[in-house]
Amino acid sequence: MTAAPNSAAIERRAFTEIRADARSRRIEGYAATFGAEADLGSFVETIEPGAFRAALSGDILALYDHDMGKVLGRTKSGTLRLSEDSRGLAFDLLLPETQAGRDVLALAERNDLGGMSFGFTIPEGGERWEGHKRSLTNIGLREISVVSAWPAYPDTEIALRALQMGAEAARRRRVLILAEAARWDS
Repeated sequence: MTAAPNSAAIERRAFTEIRADARSRRIEGYAATFGAEADLGSFVETIEPGAFRAALSGDILALYDHDMGKVLGRTKSGTLRLSEDSRGLAFDLLLPETQAGRDVLALAERNDLGGMSFGFTIPEGGERWEGHKRSLTNIGLREISVVSAWPAYPDTEIALRALQMGAEAARRRRVLILAEAARWDS
């Protein structure tokens, strides 16, 4: 059995399905999909249907590039709607009339966005390990993010090039993740 990563640390995953409607200032798509394998280097991960169910009753933020200073919406105000369906975690986001909102809308219209990502923790008992395979069964969702440049999902072409650069690239990534986790813990 492989040792599980620190379950208190914020983790991120990304996907690329986003649709935009400039007239209504809405973007929608999937922040996560079920059953797809993500090769995260030292392990392979899948998200099981129902994994977000408990988190959907909380107040979840929609951010731009995981930046807490660029809030695009939230479930509490009704500007972000999240739901689980048979495919994954669907979202519908009404973009604000702010610079970040205008930027996201302009990039979405041009199809220049990197995709969607989400920040999460794993509650006790929310994961199952079988060798190097991790199944997420319960996700403590903190936020979803519109990603402008590079999705955090390691099996994308850009991330694979970074992984091939060697241990230094991996070390820098771990430092960034730990710094972000420290921000969430404070």
